[in-house]
Amino acid sequence: MLSLQNVSVKYGSFTAIQNVNIEVNEGEIVVLLGSNGAGKSTTFRTISGLSKPASGEIFFEGKRLNRTSADQIVKLGIGQCPEGRKLFPAMSVQENLRMGAYVHRGKKEEYKHSLEHVYELFPILMEKKNDAAGSLSGGQQQMLAIGRALMSKPKLMLLDEPSIGLAPLIVEQMFEVIQKINKEGTTILLAEQNANAALKIADKGYVFENGSIVLQGTSEELFANDEVRKAYIGA
Repeated sequence: MLSLQNVSVKYGSFTAIQNVNIEVNEGEIVVLLGSNGAGKSTTFRTISGLSKPASGEIFFEGKRLNRTSADQIVKLGIGQCPEGRKLFPAMSVQENLRMGAYVHRGKKEEYKHSLEHVYELFPILMEKKNDAAGSLSGGQQQMLAIGRALMSKPKLMLLDEPSIGLAPLIVEQMFEVIQKINKEGTTILLAEQNANAALKIADKGYVFENGSIVLQGTSEELFANDEVRKAYIGA
């Protein structure tokens, strides 16, 4: 479904990621592990068209994305839930969700169906649909950020650090929802520092260090790897 082939990205003279190779098959949950600054968010920005690769190729369902604009990439079926949520805090919950459906504007029935789906996944958002997004708790804001990404009807969803700053119980609920979204037919590419939670739901993963992939394998292989356990799981 998604293929990154020797992708490198530079910000001026600084190389943010170098020779990154990632394969995501339809229906999978794939996790990118690594500390802050390792290259996960740059990889997501590049897939989404917000950063351009200095070299390498990106393909989605066989289509080359290197010169495709960010809005066209969303239309093709890639939705992103960014790190830090990036909500519109003064706008209501429902207005934020409507922004997520912008690329499909004018399709009222599709919008209605998507909205019902998000409210079914996150009933608290239905209760607070007229409240300002900035008034929500951290967990509720993360639900809204995921819901907004779902409103674009993605085939592939990029989730960038969805557990950051959340209480353990909320993290557990969040990962259950991610699994449910995946089982309903959305492929997931997940960037996480919480390796323990992420590897429990992922099919496979890639470990980033200093802008490069240093390890890859099935979730079972990575969970059993001593270096991964020491660096990211604390065991």
